[in-house]
Amino acid sequence: MPDHHRVLMLRLAGPLQSWGGQSRFNRRETRPEPTKSGVLGLLAAAQGRSREDPPGDLLDLALGVRVDQAGTLLRDYHTVSDYRGRPLPQAAVNAKGVQKPTSPAKHTHVTQRYYLQDAVFVVGISGPADLVDALTAALRRPAYPLALGRRSCPPTQPIILGTRDEALNDALSEQPWQAGHAARREFQNRHNGRPPRIDLPVTIESSDGDDVVHDVPLSFSLRDRRFTSRRVAHSWVSAPTGFPEPDAPSDAGHDPFALLGW
Repeated sequence: MPDHHRVLMLRLAGPLQSWGGQSRFNRRETRPEPTKSGVLGLLAAAQGRSREDPPGDLLDLALGVRVDQAGTLLRDYHTVSDYRGRPLPQAAVNAKGVQKPTSPAKHTHVTQRYYLQDAVFVVGISGPADLVDALTAALRRPAYPLALGRRSCPPTQPIILGTRDEALNDALSEQPWQAGHAARREFQNRHNGRPPRIDLPVTIESSDGDDVVHDVPLSFSLRDRRFTSRRVAHSWVSAPTGFPEPDAPSDAGHDPFALLGW
């Protein structure tokens, strides 16, 4: 990798995440891992960019995603109604520009919204060192609140894992595993010990990738949202678990639930 390139490592975790899947009619889906549109939106918010500003230099950043904890899918049964008891308006407007009432009258609108719960991702963002450093500084003091795909999904700390001056694939391979305590305990129990490394799936942006995803934002404007495609490659990396060596002294103290396997 050229010496003027750098990789910003992020930990994207929170109770809920939702990453821009298809939104048709009353159904809003999520993809199983962060999208480039969602990650660039988070970076743009940190820098205080307007939705009307073109993504510009952010589009040249290469994205890599490692799934440290896949989480589970949550379906939210969501309803909307007018608190005054009035029929809901339809999308069409009259000659005065006022929304027409639904006919026949509709008092409740139902939507299905999908989220990832308890998921943890490690995201690598590769680009020019000066741009990566500026984004790192912005994430430490974000101009706007950060979100994991939707405003209702705030991230937990830490977000920034540091920067690395190496290839994106190498950075994702060497970043220690970021799964939560319960997942790490389950992994230990399943392997009857503390393996030093774990195999994790990764998706890395690559011009010769064998898959195509349509998640590159050309415009974030609410009135003119546009996207294009990019090529990605799916593979696996062996990452350090972060467990201490078997003969290393432990400072964890007494765990009263250890015998229960919790």
